[in-house]
Amino acid sequence: MTSTQDRSANGNGAGGAAPDRAAAERLRDHVAAQLTRARDRSRLLTEAVDDHDLVRQHSKLMSPLVWDLAHIGNQEELWLVRDVGGREPVRADIDELYDAFKHARSTRPELPLLGPDEARRYVTEVRDKVFDVLERTPLEGSRLVDGAFAFGMIVQHEQQHDETMLATHQLRVGDPVLDAPPPPPGGPVGPAEVLVPGGPFTMGTSTEAWALDNERPAHLASTDPFFIDTTPVTNGAYLEFVADGGYADQRWWSEEGWAHARKAGLVAPRFWERHGDRWHRTAFGVTAPLDPDQPVVHVCYHEADAYARWAGKRLPTEVEWEKAARFDPATGRSRRYPWGDEEPTGRHANLGQRHLSPAPVGAYPAGASPLGVHQLIGDVWEWTSSDFRGYTGFEVFPYAEYSQVFFGPDHKVLRGGSFGTDPAALRATFRNWDYPIRRQIFAGFRCARDASRDESA
Repeated sequence: MTSTQDRSANGNGAGGAAPDRAAAERLRDHVAAQLTRARDRSRLLTEAVDDHDLVRQHSKLMSPLVWDLAHIGNQEELWLVRDVGGREPVRADIDELYDAFKHARSTRPELPLLGPDEARRYVTEVRDKVFDVLERTPLEGSRLVDGAFAFGMIVQHEQQHDETMLATHQLRVGDPVLDAPPPPPGGPVGPAEVLVPGGPFTMGTSTEAWALDNERPAHLASTDPFFIDTTPVTNGAYLEFVADGGYADQRWWSEEGWAHARKAGLVAPRFWERHGDRWHRTAFGVTAPLDPDQPVVHVCYHEADAYARWAGKRLPTEVEWEKAARFDPATGRSRRYPWGDEEPTGRHANLGQRHLSPAPVGAYPAGASPLGVHQLIGDVWEWTSSDFRGYTGFEVFPYAEYSQVFFGPDHKVLRGGSFGTDPAALRATFRNWDYPIRRQIFAGFRCARDASRDESA
């Protein structure tokens, strides 16, 4: 996503009309390109399988892929065709079927859903109307359209469901249907941990045009000095915890975590399998020996917390994670991304389903933060110790069901995105959240620890 807030039409002075029109057209072109790119990915994920796989539920944790596809179209219709465009409904009769709050994922296959061909026709018809709305809508004048916010919200919504569909593909049993080149090789990363100085920094944002309500407003936050791991915890490091009996040792687990580990029978990260004396991991239908240098993925919050205790550390708070990712000690300002303000590219981070696994640590030196912390963006979502809550000054916009209804101790915050997260749906201020028992998501973690007075001097 480009910096749309710098291009929206705001000028009213003499000579401003032509530049404003040009800026508005650039913004329209940008929105159209982002909508098209998201749809191309949705099409890839749904056309990679046959219609039987599209309508089948591959896990009780996930919707059938065909539900996700039609839900994407329904949200686009509700917000852009009806609300922004003021047009007549395309399919008002299906609104309830695709309301995520009315039907749990486990029960969605029982609904009279649109079939594959009907879903494809529906999302195509909606998209055609959306492009017409985009051409005719002034991208200013109300909060919903300023900077093309509503269009950006829908782009992000589709990309988020694309990542959800990618997770469904990971849970699917059968021959591989997705393909991508391997990630780049790893490289040196320096010391194992980095000292982050104490003091205030600017957290959150009030300027990103497409930032969602839970990222707002920008505010001062402060930390004590702390150390954070230079990279996410790797398969090789996590394997030491497994080999040391970490899953059978109650000392390392919280009371809640231990109860869950026993009930769920956890013995290793999800999709790990032991073949003789070697561990393998299955990813998108392909089973291969564990790569010790890749970040561990498909661990729940409780597993991450237990590992951190075993290692003599802890999980970072959300405030600490964002400070490590954004704070530039040379200038005192918070960057948009760890490497600066420019948009992510293949040099900076493993994003956008460019690869189908996390990259080995050290694969993206150009993406390191000023303090020398690597791979904060992409590869794996990173669990933090923080509950999901609104910032001071939080304001619901445009609807409470996006963020506010999830606030509280039931959900833990994840940061940084994964290899399946698209750049349009990610910023260094972006906040994800999930139940602490979830393992189907592309989640890993890194550790932190307090700095002693001598270490921080």
